[in-house]
Amino acid sequence: MSSNNTKKRLLEALQDRISDPFAIKEGRFKYGQLKDSVYYSDWTEQSFLSDSGNKEIVTRSFNFKKLKYFAFIGIMVLLILFVRTVWLQIVKNNYYYLLSEDNRLRAEIIEPKRGIIYDKDMKPLVRNKANFVLYLRPIDLPRDELTRDNLIREISVVLDEDKGFNSSSVVAETTTSSRELSVISDNPSFYKIKDLLSTVKIGSLESYQPLFVQDNIVYEKAMLISLKLSSWPGVFLTNKIRREYLTSGLNGPEISGVSSLSPILGYTGKINDKELKNLGKKYSMIDYIGKAGIEYFWEDKLKGESGRKNIEVDALGRRKKIINEVPAKDGANLLLSLDIELQKKTEEVAKIYLEKGKLKRASIVIINPSNGAVLALVSLPTYDNNAFAMGISQNDYDKFLNDPDKPLFNRSISGEFPSGSTIKPIFAAGALEEGVINENTSFLSTGGLRIGEWFFPDWKAGGHGTTNVRSAIAFSVNTFFYYIGGGYGDFKGLGLTGLVKYSKLFGLGDLTGIDLNGEAAGFVPTSAWKETTKNEPWYIGDTYHFAIGQGDVLVTPLQVANYTAALANGGILYQPHLVSKILDSNNQVVQEILPKVIRKDFISAQNMNIVREGMRQTVVSGSGRYLNSLPVSAAGKTGTAQWSSKKANHAWFIGFAPYENPELAITVLVEEGVEGSTIAVPIAYDIFNWYFSNKK
Repeated sequence: MSSNNTKKRLLEALQDRISDPFAIKEGRFKYGQLKDSVYYSDWTEQSFLSDSGNKEIVTRSFNFKKLKYFAFIGIMVLLILFVRTVWLQIVKNNYYYLLSEDNRLRAEIIEPKRGIIYDKDMKPLVRNKANFVLYLRPIDLPRDELTRDNLIREISVVLDEDKGFNSSSVVAETTTSSRELSVISDNPSFYKIKDLLSTVKIGSLESYQPLFVQDNIVYEKAMLISLKLSSWPGVFLTNKIRREYLTSGLNGPEISGVSSLSPILGYTGKINDKELKNLGKKYSMIDYIGKAGIEYFWEDKLKGESGRKNIEVDALGRRKKIINEVPAKDGANLLLSLDIELQKKTEEVAKIYLEKGKLKRASIVIINPSNGAVLALVSLPTYDNNAFAMGISQNDYDKFLNDPDKPLFNRSISGEFPSGSTIKPIFAAGALEEGVINENTSFLSTGGLRIGEWFFPDWKAGGHGTTNVRSAIAFSVNTFFYYIGGGYGDFKGLGLTGLVKYSKLFGLGDLTGIDLNGEAAGFVPTSAWKETTKNEPWYIGDTYHFAIGQGDVLVTPLQVANYTAALANGGILYQPHLVSKILDSNNQVVQEILPKVIRKDFISAQNMNIVREGMRQTVVSGSGRYLNSLPVSAAGKTGTAQWSSKKANHAWFIGFAPYENPELAITVLVEEGVEGSTIAVPIAYDIFNWYFSNKK
């Protein structure tokens, strides 16, 4: 075949390809076909093949109808991608933005210094100490389970080295191989941390939150842990504040042994899940808050405002640099109305008399009658709040709970007791105010009253003879108060309605509003209550019992002290308070807590003066004569409260001094003390005598 023929055929093929690349025309050859034993391929090369006869050529054409299926699939894929993009970029934008930022930035809370609590003379009652706290950030821990377990074992080796701590030995232990560590699994902290981590799902928002492991870590351990942190991803050591209460001689002899401060000051402890949920964003899972007493009630002021530090970290969560910082604002200091010397003396005196009488439980409250400020508040037995601040063990806590004398119970504000005869002055004031009696009204006391088959006795066999309101208060004559309370014969007394009215006016049956948690309201009975609760009608005998402070009426020592202060000052019922001033961190006054009047002018000055004269006679010639030798004049009222048919009566005394211009109003309750005149009055005497002879 000549080269000219070849060129001619190639030209023809090229023209056919250009005009109709897919068609097969008769008499023409196409790309990939045989012609005259020559195979043409891509019009660039030719191959000579032997002629093997006519061959059938099979070709494949494209079916455009199938394109719609590919188009549908493509559209669906694009739609899914679009929806997913909208979900990630718009709906969950904030969530994933925070997660991504959290991989780069860490926000550290700067803890403010907790406010200091002072007594009235600026003597500190607490101080702040360093508290090293170890916590984990689950999201930063190794994902590999074996690696993570080995890390936890390293941590537990340090934490559980309690006896004879030696940093060098712990270093040796913590540098053992992974294989050796894999068999060290008898450390309690190992299982504790494993249990904590089992409650958190890695990747969840909770896994980005700190997970508390242990606090109150000793300094040597803390330093060792800090050296290991660079190789412990997800493990953090922070310095929190722990309270130390100066009630055990820690601040010098002037306040040593004043354990009765514990129920007043309370203590701080690690926040729990319920508290964290209620308090919100101001707190984290490794924070400490007030759990009881002043620490609890004034938590918002004492805490201060946390600062914030944004830190850039690497992939292992190790800090690289500080991005920005907002400083913390320290908590406010509190100046209490408490007189620590008076508190200490009150506790000393009470313990002496309790030991003499082989007793354990007592409450003493001392209030300034002119403003409601609490000067001393003692509840015995008590406890050491430092044990709680440092983290009390379950065994030790169970001992407190199982103690029959309930040392954790602040009986001065939470205990509810029958008032005994200490309630009589307020009913005398009520009877005078209602015109039921006047200062000259007298009744004959022959030893009690008889109504039908029931006899309501006086405490003195044969009675006290003819008695008016002053002598009835001075000698605690039951018969007189039966008359003015429930009436007798033709004489109409206050009745249940009047007794309830004046109980309420003097603050019984309601919270006083003192700035401590756990206050009880006491109880003032009514006929409706008895019918509902006991399914019985109200009898005249119930009224008689109510009128002398027996039966169902219940009071707290604080309530009794508060109305005693009202009797002392002429009829102003103040809200008792412990905090007198709020100070800044430099002890400059931020706010002064002004006296708050609950009620006044509900008893006339004349009638109140008659009652006060009766309380003065108690000391001059009545059941409180033991106080007659005080360096100042005093007034008071004794009380003996029956509460059990098998145990001794409670002993009460209420009083104030000096009589002309009262500075102190006191309430003493000795549980199972038998009689107020035998134990409660001597306690009050020793306190008054020390205060007006030595302190003043």
